[in-house]
Amino acid sequence: MAVDLAVRLTHQPGALAELGEVLGSAEINIEAIAGFGVDGEGIVHLIVHDAARARRVLEDAGVLVEAAREALIVTLRHEPGSLGAYTRKLAEEGINIEALYLAGEGRDSMKVVLVVEDTETARAIHP
Repeated sequence: MAVDLAVRLTHQPGALAELGEVLGSAEINIEAIAGFGVDGEGIVHLIVHDAARARRVLEDAGVLVEAAREALIVTLRHEPGSLGAYTRKLAEEGINIEALYLAGEGRDSMKVVLVVEDTETARAIHP
């Protein structure tokens, strides 16, 4: 099971570097990441192999982990409209997307991380 960690950082130079250094020094590899500046703060969503350990390491370093939530990682065709078609299926089932970011891409496909309100129902909806 993939776990999305939502982390709040100060919105200043070096905050993301500190996050990367803290995880790196604990030999925790980041598998997917997205970051945004919102209202003067940095919000980072990330996937790591061992989310529970990463959370402990970050919190011990004084980094605020706001949430750890189950995430879906889906593979979509790397072509125009595939994201729209898949997320339309989620919308038709009343599933709201709280976070979405790219986890990787290949020649014909892309892996997308989704944090949704109803993970169980979303898991049954195939792209």
